[in-house]
Amino acid sequence: MNLRILDEAQQDLIDGFRFYEKQEAGLGGYFLDSLFSDIDSLQIYAAIHPQIFGYHRLLSKRFPFGVYYRVEERTVLVYAVLDCRRNPAWVRERLS
Repeated sequence: MNLRILDEAQQDLIDGFRFYEKQEAGLGGYFLDSLFSDIDSLQIYAAIHPQIFGYHRLLSKRFPFGVYYRVEERTVLVYAVLDCRRNPAWVRERLS
């Protein structure tokens, strides 16, 4: 299974990195390591996660973030990496 992180999701990861790095030096790097580990697991576990707003959603193991993705043929497309503490209406709007 191939993985492709779309530009919007890459920006979400950068934004999360910046947020956590402001909290404490090094925490942003830990955030990225954790999220990339979660995303890499999709090579094995793609499409087993529940669907939310038309996307599968993988919940991060270490941070309150959801990885929103779709599977097309043999490729996992990551559309967004969003903070689960956001208003669900905002998440729905962001994904549409």
